[in-house]
Order: sequence, then structure tokens, then C-alpha cells
Amino acid sequence: MVTRVRVTIVGAPVACGSEIKDTWRELATWITGELRRRYGDAVDVEYHDLFDPDSPSLPAGTQLPLVLLDGRVVSSGGKLSMPVIRKALEEIGVAPVSPRSTSLPYAR
Repeated sequence: MVTRVRVTIVGAPVACGSEIKDTWRELATWITGELRRRYGDAVDVEYHDLFDPDSPSLPAGTQLPLVLLDGRVVSSGGKLSMPVIRKALEEIGVAPVSPRSTSLPYAR
């Protein structure tokens, strides 16, 4: 059984007309809360803007948003998906500590 896992999400601000939106950061904040409710202290979630100096290097061929689980690519491009992240966590032995959350407005 895995005791602690790092979930890393890499995104970037998106230009929408005359403004910049930080949608992936906002969604990563929501995902962090959902994962903490479901898995407790077993998960550490961090978000990096692609342009941050401490952002991890992108593996060849990956796209934003990028989700890494202890450095392994879980998803690349498309949407941030709670079901994909949960499945990857549970496949490596991270067990839920609370019942499934029902507030999943962004999940697909």
C-alpha cells in the first residue's frame, strides 16, 4: 500500500480576448480539495504554471494541462479529469479515506 503520493499539475494562463484567465490553476485548487477529502494526507497536490521557474520539465510529447503522479505521466492535454486521477491513485494502492465526493462539477 502506498502511504504518500505527489500529484503535480502543470498548466498555464489562457488568453481570452483582452484578459488572461488562470482556469487551470483554479481547477487545480478545486481538485486539491477533492483529493484531500477523498484520500486525506496520502496525497500532496502541487500546481505549477509552465512559466514558473520551479515548474518541472515537460516530458517529450506531452501537452498542457499535464498531470504527473510521482513524476509519471497520468494525463496530457485535453481536460483535467478527476476520474482519471482517482483511477491512477487507486491503481497504485492509494485507498480512499472518505466516501466519494458528489460535488464534481468539472469531472468527466
